[in-house]
Amino acid sequence: MTPGRPVPPPFAKPIPTMDGPEAGGSRLAAAYGATSPESGLLPLTVARRAPKEDDVEIDIEFCGLCHSDVHTIRGEWSLPAYPLVPGHEIVGRVRRVGPAVDDFAPGDRVGVGCLVDSCRECDSCLEGLEQYCERGNTGTYGSKDARNGDAITQGGYATSVVVDRRYVLRIPEGLDPAAAAPLLCAGITTYSPLRHFDVEEGDSVGVVGLGGLGHMALKIAKAMGAEVTVFTTSESKVDAALELGADRVVLSKDAAAMAAADRSIDVILDTVAVPHDLNPYFRTLRLDGALFQLGLPSEDMPPVRPGNLIRRRLAYAGSLIGGIEETQEMLDFCAEHGVASDIEIIGAEQLNEAYDRMVAGDVKYRFVLDTATLQEPSERADA
Repeated sequence: MTPGRPVPPPFAKPIPTMDGPEAGGSRLAAAYGATSPESGLLPLTVARRAPKEDDVEIDIEFCGLCHSDVHTIRGEWSLPAYPLVPGHEIVGRVRRVGPAVDDFAPGDRVGVGCLVDSCRECDSCLEGLEQYCERGNTGTYGSKDARNGDAITQGGYATSVVVDRRYVLRIPEGLDPAAAAPLLCAGITTYSPLRHFDVEEGDSVGVVGLGGLGHMALKIAKAMGAEVTVFTTSESKVDAALELGADRVVLSKDAAAMAAADRSIDVILDTVAVPHDLNPYFRTLRLDGALFQLGLPSEDMPPVRPGNLIRRRLAYAGSLIGGIEETQEMLDFCAEHGVASDIEIIGAEQLNEAYDRMVAGDVKYRFVLDTATLQEPSERADA
């Protein structure tokens, strides 16, 4: 935040209670969020609801920073409702649970990803594909929460959160909690299309871009037994990709190198979030190959030439995070195979700098907020 900028007042009034939070009342949570597209991230206070029958209250330990947080907060996709607390890669400990919750207990280490609700009735939800809920899922931040008075959900750059148990995930023993946080978005976003395409040992996987998503795609594909080719525009990332386990690195600006990769790959995960030409990558795919678009640029992409698809019966597809069951499957897979995100832990005072560094590509490979650096509301001069 800008030095000397005054701390704004709390934006969410606590629910009045005579009993206090431990007896069923709401809690105030320290948070960082934005009040406009230009405000940057500021210290705020949010009131979390008292846990209902099926709710889990979580004391947040870590929250990953996702590039979509930057797009959302800065209004680059559309203008959200402000004030807004971002963060959908949440790891913490259960504080208390509602009376109907028997699958989580105080002290359990748990996670919350990009979803906190869905209709639970449509075909997609019944198939465990809550991310494709036909009535619209409820995102962890910036969404109207229909089961809670249409309140706007507030995310994980905060000290606590309350979530329905159906959307809470168990963090397996053996996963570092900070390095596990980005798995709840970057991990599942790359795991889901690999599972959908039934990637297995001996398959060839291409990864376009070596950032937060790309490095997870590389690690997970290798853990599945695939041979992995990383495509990058940056010579500085060649050694980094090889160190992470890539079998081959192709500089995509080098026409000869791209030609040498012709018809060598079964499936490509494109993780780049800025406009770029996909046509050269289609030529590297084998018959019946597929390119999954995972990065979401804020501007239009160059057009795809249909002939590149038709000549090899290729598929160009998109993929959105994963359902709750699949996300738990991914966490268990990562724990079994020793897969986690490469991270840089930051404090709250570094959030705005981290956003600028993400935009500049200056991070290896994900930032994670340590929420212990957030001031509780009672500690602030304006509380």
